[in-house]
Amino acid sequence: MATKYVYFFGGKETEGNAEMRDLLGGKGANLAEMAGLGIRVPAGFTVTTEACVYFFKNNEKFPPFLWEEINPNLKQMEKLLNKRFGDRDNPLLVSVRSGARVSMPGMMDTILNLGLNDDTVCGLAERTRNERFAYDCYRRFISMFGNVVLGIEGEKFEEIIEILKARQKVENDAQLSAADLKSLVKKFKSLVKKIAKKEFPHDPFEQLTLAVEAVFKSWNTPRAAVYRRMNGYSDDWGTAVNIQSMVFGNMGETSGTGVAFTRNPATGENKFFGEFMINAQGEDVVAGIRTPRPIAELKKEMPEVYKELETIYKKLEIHYQDMQDLEFTIQEKKLFLLQTRSGKRTAAAAIKTAVDFVDEDLIDVNTALSRIPAGQLDQIFHPMVDPTSKAKVLAKGLGASPGSASGRAVFSPERAQEMALKKEKVILIRMETSPEDIQGMSVAEGILTAKGGMTSHAAVVARAMGKPCVSGCGGLTVEVKKKRCTLNGVLITENDYITLDGSSGTVIEGKALLIKPRISSYFTKLMHWAENVCALKVRANADTPHDALVARDFGAQGVGLCRTEHMFFNVERILLVRRMIVAKNAKEREEALVKLLPIQRNDFKQIFKVMAGLPVTIRLLDPPLHEFLPNTPGEIKTLAREMRIGASALSKKIQSMKEINPMLGHRGCRLGITFPEIYRMQVRAIVEAACRLVQKGTKVYPEIMIPLVGHINEFRAVKEMVVAEASAAIKKANVELDYKIGTMIELPRAALIADEIAREADFFSFGTNDLTQTAYGWSRDDSGSFLPDYLEKGIIKVDPFVSIDQEGVGQLVKMAADKGREANKKLHLGVCGEHGGDPASIEFFHKTGLDYVSCSPYRVPTALLAAAQSALKNGEK
Repeated sequence: MATKYVYFFGGKETEGNAEMRDLLGGKGANLAEMAGLGIRVPAGFTVTTEACVYFFKNNEKFPPFLWEEINPNLKQMEKLLNKRFGDRDNPLLVSVRSGARVSMPGMMDTILNLGLNDDTVCGLAERTRNERFAYDCYRRFISMFGNVVLGIEGEKFEEIIEILKARQKVENDAQLSAADLKSLVKKFKSLVKKIAKKEFPHDPFEQLTLAVEAVFKSWNTPRAAVYRRMNGYSDDWGTAVNIQSMVFGNMGETSGTGVAFTRNPATGENKFFGEFMINAQGEDVVAGIRTPRPIAELKKEMPEVYKELETIYKKLEIHYQDMQDLEFTIQEKKLFLLQTRSGKRTAAAAIKTAVDFVDEDLIDVNTALSRIPAGQLDQIFHPMVDPTSKAKVLAKGLGASPGSASGRAVFSPERAQEMALKKEKVILIRMETSPEDIQGMSVAEGILTAKGGMTSHAAVVARAMGKPCVSGCGGLTVEVKKKRCTLNGVLITENDYITLDGSSGTVIEGKALLIKPRISSYFTKLMHWAENVCALKVRANADTPHDALVARDFGAQGVGLCRTEHMFFNVERILLVRRMIVAKNAKEREEALVKLLPIQRNDFKQIFKVMAGLPVTIRLLDPPLHEFLPNTPGEIKTLAREMRIGASALSKKIQSMKEINPMLGHRGCRLGITFPEIYRMQVRAIVEAACRLVQKGTKVYPEIMIPLVGHINEFRAVKEMVVAEASAAIKKANVELDYKIGTMIELPRAALIADEIAREADFFSFGTNDLTQTAYGWSRDDSGSFLPDYLEKGIIKVDPFVSIDQEGVGQLVKMAADKGREANKKLHLGVCGEHGGDPASIEFFHKTGLDYVSCSPYRVPTALLAAAQSALKNGEK
């Protein structure tokens, strides 16, 4: 059978449903679903994602016989609506809209009012007896088609409108007369001819062909590609195209358009939330060109329409069992739904909504856990402005996306990217954002716009990214070319600091004092559910008692990595460490270590106390010793004075210790073998700290980890030393202490001989940062010079230092796990690299059969939720 590429929706002839989103895209699938539910949607049809995939695989050619499918569906629309496409007296106008399987707000293209030309516009004016409306549609169509299909910058059309508004002394488009709009049409067509070097297409069928092609092509625009890369979506999916009969919100004071959410997408509050405009089309709301009105005012403006909308949104939320994002149009007091989809929301809103839906018996706990994007969870720790601090408020807009951020003012996405590369924090300030701003928005700390509402492009994208956003800031005037703005008369130039409070909508002068937010009871309940479902345990990387406490409060089930070297970086300790490193002999080294011993012992004791009853994995000293050495002349002089030697001699000593490739040099277990007294001191400090707590009745489970093992004899040599030192300390304390000795698997050779090591070890912890580095032969510190190009050119899909390379590095992990377990059935397996907090990596580690992952304290909730989702996805709960 030939592939079916077109599916109709509207009335009893509807094909498709919500389950077909991969084929029909989210928009097309949900339009079909709503039509099936008896909700009034404008009739139309969907050209499938398969047609788009074919288009790109075949040199941008349509599938054979595609138009033989489209034309009968167009005829079906004409019959249902009693209108004809291209007819002068009773024209059928259509919208042509994209629709991928996942929501990509604003990233692809839409064309409205297609089918208008110099003939059909007259017929539309006569039939509706509304010349102003007809020419408003026509000028909108020319500008959208000119931009999307012919590649003319949207600003060119906007400039013509602004000049006309200034001449006519009106503030917005709705105040322009029919004559004004007629003149705009002429000017727009002249602009098209001048830039495109051809006349604006007159034939509606030619318009439709070009529009479908352009919407397919919009799948591969830079902004869409960036958005997919940011969200981990496949480039191979393609977009569907929805061709739908137009309904008009711009027919006068009894018409309008709006966007609404069934619950507040910023907070999750169970309250209808949205905005609308009278006498406007849908793009006006989303694009943020005018600031819309709150949805509650529609109840006063059109009570019957509002009542119907209220009934529909409640019906849809119950049907989909999720918060919905709706687009609607009112044509002469008649309501039409143009779209419903799962609403983009902040992490806080996602948590509250999920918990509330369980409490309302709409979904079960497992569904609630599966619904929240784990990677979004760390948004809830975003800072907020300290309410007790004195802050100078410059302006107030709409709190479009919660959280607070400070940064230097920038006025273009390009400048935001430039400054972000220099590690500068920036606030992107725009009149309104457009999809082309996506890369600048992604690197900015927050976004501020003069126009737009709570459902504008800026607001929706900022919420999805978890960035603070203040939109519709009435006192803001932006001058992009002059790199400045004014906020209620206060001049802000590029590089000036400002602070945004995306919760209250305030813009504050300078850098305000920011504090961490309080954790809600909804979050606590969600984490409790996750812990009950997880098969994979979650530990934390914690080097201080404070880190350990934060981690335990978030639900960490132990410490998976305590980096002893991080304990050395304060003024008192670093001097002792430096003395130890540059010591002439073992005796001098021992003298420094004697002073370090009680310091380390107390550090470990405090961490053990916080983690009482839970395992604590402590890694023996790992980095190259020269990392601790002084670099500046002042630091060298201080150390020389402390050691009572000459600064010149010390400089030579330091220089002699530098390595060409330190990450593959004298570090890890190699230090313990060449300078055994260092590891002996650390083992003694660990075991003595544990024994002292055991004497007081505290349960302590230390795990001593030997780093960078690549040969079985390295492990044996260090293990022998560890056992001897630990046994002596335990005997002296006269207690029983259950401790373990294991290693990090962070070298390919260690993975290859994992069975040999496992016979000697109690546990493996995969150091996936170094394992990735050594498997690829890429320095993680230097790969930033080429990895962005690799990602952009599709050489790799994701940064392997962010998400585990499952085909390469992942196979080393799996092989080592399998070989290790085969040799030692009791072997405990974990991960302590950065991948331990990445949801996609966590799913891989779950499938590989590891026992735990370890990540930074503030990533523990993310890891717990990802571990729970992995268990649910693999049918284990």
